[in-house]
Amino acid sequence: MKILVLNAGSSSIKYKLFDMTGPTVLAAGLVERIGEEIGALRHETTGRAPVEIELLVPTHRAGLGQAVRLLLDPETGVIERPEDVAAVGHRVVHGGERFSEPVVIDAAVLDTIRELIPLAPLHNPANLAGIEVALELFPQAVQVAVFDTAFHQTLPPHAYRYALPNELYEEDGIRVYGFHGTSHQYVSRTAAEHLGRSTGHCQLITAHLGNGASITAVAGGKSVDTSMGFSPLPGLVMGTRSGDVDPAVGFHLMRARGMTVDEVDDLLNKRSGLVGLTGENDLRDIEARMEAGDAAARLGFEVYIYRIRKYIGAYTAVLGRVDALVFTAGVGENSAAVRAGVCEGLAGLGYAVDPEKNAAGKTGPVTEIQADGDGVKILVVETDEELEIARETAGLAAH
Repeated sequence: MKILVLNAGSSSIKYKLFDMTGPTVLAAGLVERIGEEIGALRHETTGRAPVEIELLVPTHRAGLGQAVRLLLDPETGVIERPEDVAAVGHRVVHGGERFSEPVVIDAAVLDTIRELIPLAPLHNPANLAGIEVALELFPQAVQVAVFDTAFHQTLPPHAYRYALPNELYEEDGIRVYGFHGTSHQYVSRTAAEHLGRSTGHCQLITAHLGNGASITAVAGGKSVDTSMGFSPLPGLVMGTRSGDVDPAVGFHLMRARGMTVDEVDDLLNKRSGLVGLTGENDLRDIEARMEAGDAAARLGFEVYIYRIRKYIGAYTAVLGRVDALVFTAGVGENSAAVRAGVCEGLAGLGYAVDPEKNAAGKTGPVTEIQADGDGVKILVVETDEELEIARETAGLAAH
């Protein structure tokens, strides 16, 4: 069974084609700058040199059409006809309370995703565009929606409700939804398998640390608390997002500086976080500046790791017992300094990093970096959201 996974953004489409008998990746690519004067497409077929093209990509349909052309081309492709693709799995950012698991896409599902656009105005319209194009190009394939929010639909009410008037939840759906669910689900299952336990008997804290970042408490394979909320803004310090901040800051800025709602939104989502503290949103650049003695970089780094450490402490209390702390995503998998900094001072809670193992970095899909002893396992797990989407899609397509 061949499964195509699509992640359609506002101006980009990521795609990956899997043969699920392995599973193995047959081809992958990225279409960028959709709607701009000049677009770009990078396509990689396993075992062949990558193809990079600059071209006009006015719409998502044009972009995905170019990707399909490369998948079919004898020089770059791995399929002979569109019918070779059995199913298409779509990343959809927001499923609200309507979707707690992946679903086969039909007209009713499309209507519901459209109704949920107010909860994800930047993401769900692009996800819909990708679905509509795929329905045209692969009409024979089973189309499946996999939601970022679905994994967190197991949060108990005391974790997902805000202390706001009830009608704001009942009428407007204002609650914690959480995001990065596909990654948290994948790494929690992978960690449990590594520990030789069923997911139902595992207590984990999973830290997805990239330009966007979130941390989740997972009990028995289910999310019971997570740092992102109604939107992806709260929680950890991120590349450009502030993470947790006093809501009164926004009111103050509107009164004292005359800022509009949109300007405050832009400030907290695009000009805060690490870029606000240091001028950089890439941890590699910040670490290099910090090593050179840059005080702003040092402060930004310390604020960043302190927030993660606080959440680990909180989620240790939530879970009561933790079998493993999992670091994943770009920063979590690759920054030894972040992992060491986060765990510094947490030995009393059982979190102790072995400096040599940590410095050596990941040695495979799962790497243990904890110090010897009876403490909590500390794992570096390579996330694979596309593979998780492919697995979920294959499961529905097989029925």
